[in-house]
Amino acid sequence: MTTVTALTAHSTLSWSLEPSGKKKLVRRQGRDNSQLLRRWVQVLFLALNVWIGIQFFLFVRHYETGGRSVWVQRPPGVEGWLPIASLMNLKVFLLTGDLPRLHPAGMFLLISFLAISLVFRKAFCSWLCPVGTISEWLWKLGRRAFRRTFFPPRWADIGLRSLKYILLGVFLYAVGSMPVAAIQDFLEGPYGVISDVKMLNFFRYLGVTGALVLGALVLASVLIQNFWCRYLCPYGAMLGLVAKLSPARIRRAPEPCIDCAKCAKACPSHMAVDKLITIGSAECTGCLECVAACPAQGALFVSLPRQRVLPAWAMAAGIAILFFGVVAGAQWAGYWHTNLPASVYMELIPRARQFSHP
Repeated sequence: MTTVTALTAHSTLSWSLEPSGKKKLVRRQGRDNSQLLRRWVQVLFLALNVWIGIQFFLFVRHYETGGRSVWVQRPPGVEGWLPIASLMNLKVFLLTGDLPRLHPAGMFLLISFLAISLVFRKAFCSWLCPVGTISEWLWKLGRRAFRRTFFPPRWADIGLRSLKYILLGVFLYAVGSMPVAAIQDFLEGPYGVISDVKMLNFFRYLGVTGALVLGALVLASVLIQNFWCRYLCPYGAMLGLVAKLSPARIRRAPEPCIDCAKCAKACPSHMAVDKLITIGSAECTGCLECVAACPAQGALFVSLPRQRVLPAWAMAAGIAILFFGVVAGAQWAGYWHTNLPASVYMELIPRARQFSHP
C-alpha cells in the first residue's frame, strides 16, 4: 500500500488549466485490473455455490429414495442460504455464549460476511454474493439488448430503496422478539432441522405464484440495474448498515480530478461520485467500478485511515483471508458440520413437504 501523497506526487505539477479553462488530464499509468480480478472472484464463488447445490441435491435424494441413490455428505456451505436461521443462532450465541449444534456453518458464514463488510464495505454483495453476480449479469445483458438500462425517477428510487430496510426491520424484529428458548425449540424442531431441505424444495416444486414472482424479478433485473440488490435484498441492507462503520472509503482527490463524471456514470449504485470527496453511503458495494473508470492519475482510489491507498489485489486478498479464516476457524473448533444421525434424515427428509412453518 502507498500513501496518497506518493500516489499523486507525479501529477502535482500538472494541475494547470488548458486554454479552455479545463484541467489538464494526467493519465493513469498502468492498467487497472480490478474488474478482471473481481469477475474471477465472482465466477469462482458462484461455481462453489453451484457445486454445493449439486452436493446438497444428491444428499437429499439419497434419503428421499430410501438410500437407493448415491450417498453424498451434506455440504455445510448450504447453510449460507439460511440467513434467518443464522441470525437466530447468532443471537443465541451472543446472549448465552453457546455455539449452535444445528446449522453452525450458517452462523459462521454470516460472521465472515459481517466482518468483510466491516473492513471492506459491502464487498460481499459485489465480490461474493451469487445472487449479486447473477443480478449484475442480467442488467448487463439488458444493457446490451436495449442499449441502455432503465432507472426510476428519483422520488420513486428513494421510496423503493426503503423497501429492503423495511424487510430487514421485519426480520430483525421477528428474531429479536423471540426468546432464546423459543429459538432453540424452533431450530431443533422438524421444520428447523430440515429448513435447508425446505429451501431446496421451494425451488424444486415452484408453484405458479412463485414462478411468476421469480420471472418478474428476473425481468426487472434485466431492465433495471441491480433491481433485487438495490430495492429488495434485506441481507444487503444489513451489510450496508455495518459497512457504514468501515474504515475503507472511495475517496476523490479534487486537484487531479478533471470532472469528467465517468466515475458517476460507472457506479452501479448511481451515486454522485464526481461530486463527493469520500463515499460513505450504505449503498456503496466496494465494486471499484468507479475507480476503474477514472482516467486521471491519483484522482480516485480506495482510502484507508491515514490516507493509505488500498489496491484492488489487497482488497481481494483481505476478503479471502477473512472468509477462509472464519471458515477454517470454525472447522478447527469442530463447529462446522451439523452432525445428526442418518436415521433423523431418513425420517424427516421424505416427509419434508408435510412440514409447515410453526
